[in-house]
This record gives sequence, structure tokens and C-alpha cells, in this order.
Amino acid sequence: MKHASHKAAKVSSQKFSLAKALFASGRGSHTVRAVRAVQSAGSDAAVLGLDPAVAAKINEIAPQTRRSIRQAARAAERRSHILASASLAALVGTAAGAMAFANTDEDLTLADNATTTTQIKRVSDVSSASRSEARTDLTATSAVSSASTEGDWGGLSSSDAALDTNLMNRNVAKNAVVSALMDKDQGLLPAGFNPNHETGTSGNLYPWGQCTWYAAKRRIELGLPVGSNFGNAMSWTSMAQSYGYWVDSTPRHVGDIVVFQPGQEGADATYGHVGIVEKINADGSIEISESNAKGLGVISNRSFSADKVAQLHFIHY
Repeated sequence: MKHASHKAAKVSSQKFSLAKALFASGRGSHTVRAVRAVQSAGSDAAVLGLDPAVAAKINEIAPQTRRSIRQAARAAERRSHILASASLAALVGTAAGAMAFANTDEDLTLADNATTTTQIKRVSDVSSASRSEARTDLTATSAVSSASTEGDWGGLSSSDAALDTNLMNRNVAKNAVVSALMDKDQGLLPAGFNPNHETGTSGNLYPWGQCTWYAAKRRIELGLPVGSNFGNAMSWTSMAQSYGYWVDSTPRHVGDIVVFQPGQEGADATYGHVGIVEKINADGSIEISESNAKGLGVISNRSFSADKVAQLHFIHY
């Protein structure tokens, strides 16, 4: 009986010690009470008669050892690295996909084109171009050899000498007919002559049938300017000069106005006479057309020798 009671007392004492160690406060994770509490929550839970759910809860709140803490930290770090790598791979894939969709105009398919081999054959025809055979020495042509090597232009073509300078317009006349006549008279024009001078033209205002009426009419037909207010025939020379016409005593072109002073070569003794040059002969004689020499409105022609022409005045353009 003593032994039985003694053993029972020891068992009771042991159970009391485990319960006290489980619920008593302590410091650190290596105290005796902490170790026993962990053991009790584990394989010794059956000894204590604890429910498995209570044992799992005790395992959650039981203090961890330093080794388990380090292992948990390393596991967390590995998980962090794995997550970072996965995130980076996802970003790279997203960027590549965006670039592919952005460049829709480009063909992203890489085709493995078939490769063909061509055998190069030697060209036997020496007349064909070659880099190593059938070369001929360069020879200077007569045109090049005649040119000076010291910057002389003598070897160049002198085709400009064959240009017809008469076809070149060298004036600023607005009237095309006047411009052509001036080109023929280069070197003969009066100094400072202005081809665009005032003409005094406002139509043919002269009485019909008179010599002045016909002279103005004929000049207009030839495309040449003429004043409509020159007055009587004898005043045409001075009036034309006042407007800027070229006036002298030499017939030059068809269409020149010839002026007769009163009484000269059968001209009217009061008003004078005018006509139009129609032809200039090589000997200096001329042929003119005129009106009212044989009657009012009658158009006729006359010729004058060179010595008589020298005594007359002519209005050009």
C-alpha cells in the first residue's frame, strides 16, 4: 500500500509539473519549461490527454529556436527571389509583345530562304570587258591634244562664233517690230535713244483721204507707232522729234515716213506732204506709197533717186 500510494503521488506530481511548465511564463526559447511545452504539444500530447486542435494551436504559439528562425528567413528570401525573377520575366515578355504589335508594318517571320550556288566561268572572249586582259592604252584625241595644259581654253569649241547675233534681242523695246528693227540698226542708233518713248498715238485722227491719214493708216498696218496729232505734213519732222522718234535724212526700213516740205518734189505749197517708204534700192533710190498726190483718197506710188532722197527727211521709230 505504501508503494502504491507513493507511486500515485509521484505520477500526480509529474502531471502537475508539466501543466505548470506549459502555462507558466518564462523567458527565452531554451528554458526547461519551453522545451517541455514543445514536447508536450508534440508527441507527448497524448500523455497529457490534449485534443489535436489544441496541440496544433500550441505549436503555433510555441517559441521558435534560433535555427528554425534562420531557416524560415532563408526560405522567405528564396521565395522573394523566385517572385522577383518571375515578375521580371513577365515584364520582359510584355514589352516584347508590345513592340511586336507596334511594328505591324514589318514582317516578323524569319524565312530560311534557299541558298543557290552559281559557278563563275572564265570569259574567253577578249573583246569583252576585263580587268586583267585586252587593255588598250589611252590616246589623246586631236581635239584634246590641241588644248593647252596650262588653263588655256583654246581646245574648246568656238561654235559661239557661228551664232547669228542678228537673231539675238539686245534691246528693251516693248514693241516687237521696233525691237527687230533696232537689232538690225545696232551701232547706228542715236546716243541715248529710248525705244519706249511717247508715241502720241490715239488712233487715226487725220482727215480721210489726206496724205497724213494714209501715212498713219499704213504705219499702223506695219505695226509701227505714229502720232495722231502731228498736224500738217510739214510739221511732222519736228513733232516726231519732240516725242522721241529717230529722225534723219537716211531711209533705213520699209515703213519709214518720208516728209516733204511745202513745194518740195511737188508737195503742197502750204501744208507739205508725207508718204511711206515701200522699197530701198541698192543705189540709194527709194519707192514710196502715198495718198492725195493724184487726188483725195487715191493711193499711188513714186520713185526718187538717191540725190533727191538726200534732201528729204525720214521718221523711223
